[in-house]
Amino acid sequence: MSSPFDEWFSKRRRAWFPDVDEMMRDMDKMMAEAFKNFEKQVPKNLVRERKLDDGSTVREMGPIVYGYSVKIGPDGKPQVRKFGNIDAFPNLLGGGLAVKEEREPLVDVIKGSDDVRVVAELPGVNKDDLRLSADENSVTIESLTGEPRYRKVVDLPEPVDPKTAKSTYKNGVLEVTLKLRKKSGSGVSIHID
Repeated sequence: MSSPFDEWFSKRRRAWFPDVDEMMRDMDKMMAEAFKNFEKQVPKNLVRERKLDDGSTVREMGPIVYGYSVKIGPDGKPQVRKFGNIDAFPNLLGGGLAVKEEREPLVDVIKGSDDVRVVAELPGVNKDDLRLSADENSVTIESLTGEPRYRKVVDLPEPVDPKTAKSTYKNGVLEVTLKLRKKSGSGVSIHID
């Protein structure tokens, strides 16, 4: 419901600022188009319809999660890590949004003097539903069933020995510790032809 002031101001705005009124109409069109593009890119299992008491139907989307953490690294430079189920920062107007079925968990990588710890937040996941794998340069975290589903490949700051991996999972927090790969102190002799 509009007030007399809103009506008076609306008329004056059109007379005094015709460009602003046109800009507002253009923004409304752009937002309507952006939401139409957004609905097309959301996976079908994240869209639900439900009936209200009055008989009307409502479409709901989600959960759609996007976030990031910022930490200052040992070199003094900021390290930004994203999490959620949006593939890139939302670009609603350009239509560049990609929503995935799995979320990326919030992860922190902590390098010690002789090991690397990967700490991941996986709320709502049972320990039996998790699958971990590692190679010298990365750790892969996946939840196989249940909601929400998570998946993330974590790049490690230095090569590790994957056979030394140990992990714990408690209260939705996964911690994986891997020993750094030992560098041989002695060199190898090279024959000169």
